[in-house]
Amino acid sequence: MKNVLEYLEKSAENFPHKVAAEDGAACVSFRELETACRRVGSSLAGRIAMGDPVGVFLEKGVRMLTAFWGTVYAGGFYVPLNPELPAARLEQIQSVLNAKFILTDEKHKETALTLFPSAAVLTVEALKETAIKPEELSFIRSRMIDSDPLYAIFTSGSTGVPKGVVISHRAVLDFIGTFTETFGIGETDIIGNQAPFDFDVSVKDIYSAVKTGATLSIIPKSLFSRPTELLDWLCDHHITTMIWAVSALCLISTFHGLDYRQPDTVRQILFSGEVMPAKHLRTWQEHLPETRFVNLYGPTEITCNCTYHILDPNRDYQQGLPIGRPFANRQVFLLNGEDQQVTAPGGVGEICVRGTSLALGYYRAPEQTEKAFRQNPLNSSYPERIYRTGDLGRYGEDGELYFCGRKDFQIKHMGHRIELEEIERAVSGLSGVDRCCCVFEEERQKLHGFYTGTLDKKELHKKLRQLLPVYMVPGALHNLSEFPLTKNGKVDRRKLLEGRNQK
Repeated sequence: MKNVLEYLEKSAENFPHKVAAEDGAACVSFRELETACRRVGSSLAGRIAMGDPVGVFLEKGVRMLTAFWGTVYAGGFYVPLNPELPAARLEQIQSVLNAKFILTDEKHKETALTLFPSAAVLTVEALKETAIKPEELSFIRSRMIDSDPLYAIFTSGSTGVPKGVVISHRAVLDFIGTFTETFGIGETDIIGNQAPFDFDVSVKDIYSAVKTGATLSIIPKSLFSRPTELLDWLCDHHITTMIWAVSALCLISTFHGLDYRQPDTVRQILFSGEVMPAKHLRTWQEHLPETRFVNLYGPTEITCNCTYHILDPNRDYQQGLPIGRPFANRQVFLLNGEDQQVTAPGGVGEICVRGTSLALGYYRAPEQTEKAFRQNPLNSSYPERIYRTGDLGRYGEDGELYFCGRKDFQIKHMGHRIELEEIERAVSGLSGVDRCCCVFEEERQKLHGFYTGTLDKKELHKKLRQLLPVYMVPGALHNLSEFPLTKNGKVDRRKLLEGRNQK
């Protein structure tokens, strides 16, 4: 197998009339979904070159899947563009991507024309009217190989410009095959999708479903602000598998949603994105004692996840949850500051990953790619790439890996990876701000923005909401007369938080 479209085609053959995906507004069978994707691909065929990026400016749903795989049928790779992102952010992404085509729908067409003036804007509704061109699609497929790009997801970048992580067909095929086998996902499952489609947690939902013939239940975003209706969806749609960000699970437990209704059909909950707070985990386990809980770990650059830990309901996790052991066909190891491997329990090192699932790199960013994807220092005999995550880890006495925080100032907040430098650049670039320093308060999961200057805090907050995604806007802003400094003349981030806590 060398192309993810083989997943779709096999499921359409084996389960033609089974529900492939539903989103509250649309519901399609595997055969209907395959046909729609082929039509979109036939319309795009010859208009995009092999390996070209295509922006998909749509709300998550069935239509977005059609745009994704229609792009792949035409030989390109798709890039999700979330309409909820600020215009400035989307324009930044397009400045890197330089996509010639943007796929959208009638609802978002006018906005897309304004945001992406250099691209041709096409609607999925119109593309689906094209007759299927089997010979042209077959010719395109014959030229594709497994290392071709499948998608790119843009993440926060330390230079102030978003980074496009490019993932190949081969990486997804390698990971999803292992992932579905490890957790026994099959045709009888109904996967409840929480994550936006521009967030790589959704990759596990989408491709686990299409590979196995499971149903993908795309939960409307609006329900995540209405916990009781969210629980109704989980129960009424008989969800069996939840692959969710920690922040989304905590939303339900914070508002005592499980006291209202319990989704008893859920047999497993796999969570990732940040450390799961113990009290929220206990709430879920107490309400769903028969459900399996799994802690997943891994950055976008290694295709979703590289380690996992299946929780033992009888185990005491007072020392924290392990991020566990590697999935099959990938090696996860620790390197110290001298690039020597750390193997002893208690020793801390940077988490590094090697294997087929590594990303191709960052789109049109060779210097950033070279910095993160490095030659394996443990191998001097031949070229071998590894990904240096920037995360710190240690081995426990149990042999499992534990997360120990960030090597730099990159954080995980609300399930998203964020470079604090990018926020600092955005704040510092505003008129009325002299200097900015962002600090993440791990214990309270709160993002603080400290700044000097004359700009009013309310006005600063308003301006940041126009520049950055909501998860990157500091929850607390502090206007200071000056920054505390270390003896080396650097901003003392620890004292910033201490000063905040003393007020």
